[in-house]
Amino acid sequence: MRDRTETKKVLVILGSPRRSGNSAALAAQISRGAESAAAEVETLFLQDMEISPCRGCDTCKATDSRVCAIEDDMQEVYRKLIGADAWVIASPVYWFTMSAQTKTFLDRCYALSAYAQNPFAGKRIAIAMSYGDADAVRSGCVNALRTFQDAFRYTGSKIAGMVYGSAVKAGEIENNQALMREAEELGRRLVGHLP
Repeated sequence: MRDRTETKKVLVILGSPRRSGNSAALAAQISRGAESAAAEVETLFLQDMEISPCRGCDTCKATDSRVCAIEDDMQEVYRKLIGADAWVIASPVYWFTMSAQTKTFLDRCYALSAYAQNPFAGKRIAIAMSYGDADAVRSGCVNALRTFQDAFRYTGSKIAGMVYGSAVKAGEIENNQALMREAEELGRRLVGHLP
């Protein structure tokens, strides 16, 4: 168990191929809120990492193995996920759900339990999404949000909150000041409720 005075660690997973896209802007606001609550924030940009899709081989579940069979950058991501108190997952909507980068990352989290006992227990998670359509349902954003809800309900993790909004051009979402304030507040809440 962590000492209550120990700095809380937040890991941000950027799932857009655009480093300065709208979902990244939302994640930056969440990070700002977490930092204002004295958290240490680290950001991973999935587009720059070599992460292969899950092969469904179940090596991670074999009692004589207990590791992911794929040797790529996800090995380092597993260590960082386990070491963090909270996660922020940010993705744009691509073709009616989360981006391929985000989905590949999420699929590979299947093997996380090979690296630690109950690695999802106690994790608090914030979700940030952007989409091009004016409507969250029509855009497919709700499909991605539902996937996150189902996955983290299954793992026993707590979704601290979700922020999402419509924007097309990179950085355009920053014009939505109410959403930016909501994202920053989510970052504070994400850290404020950690044990």
